[in-house]
Amino acid sequence: MQVCLASTSPARLMLLRQAGVEPHVLAPEVDEDAVIAEEERREGRVLPPHEHVRLLARRKASDVAERVGAEHPGFDGVVVGGDSMFALDGEIFGKPHTAEAATARWRDMRGRTGVLHSGHSVFRVREGWPPVEAHATAEASVSFAADVSEAEIAAYVATGEPLLVAGAFTVDSLGGAFIERIEGDPSTVVGMSLSTLRRLVRELGVPWPSLWNRIPD
Repeated sequence: MQVCLASTSPARLMLLRQAGVEPHVLAPEVDEDAVIAEEERREGRVLPPHEHVRLLARRKASDVAERVGAEHPGFDGVVVGGDSMFALDGEIFGKPHTAEAATARWRDMRGRTGVLHSGHSVFRVREGWPPVEAHATAEASVSFAADVSEAEIAAYVATGEPLLVAGAFTVDSLGGAFIERIEGDPSTVVGMSLSTLRRLVRELGVPWPSLWNRIPD
């Protein structure tokens, strides 16, 4: 059973590889800001985090599901899309992009607990059959150490790692030392909840072990 990851996220790719899956990778061609703006205009409301990430995950997976057959003729498997965002006291935080924003974010987060929202979308794709799909969200709370110093923040930001990740932190790399507790599936914080992904794959009639095609490092 083949797998195609509709994401260029190194963390999601690493997570699947650690779970025994070596996927094809295709970048979704989705204007995320435009998708959210159009949906919020149509709905007449601001989407809450769980709807926001689920919608983007579905659009990414749908886009790649339409193209995967051209890129990989005879593809028979699942296309997986994901999206994440971090919320602290109801305020949504995406990628900070700049060192100044990441520094301010960490000063605000230390000693506090936020929620990482992760959207998941899976499309079962096979030649000659219409695709079928399943979607879900997962959440995990993340508690940051209160004693993170200004020097530690500066050193972490200087690595560049927090600039391009949701919430300005990682749990599986340099940022992990500053996180004291996670409640929920830890893989959610990395980029995708493996337990949620397994459930969605099974809903589409695909046994999870059939995706194993590599020996984890």
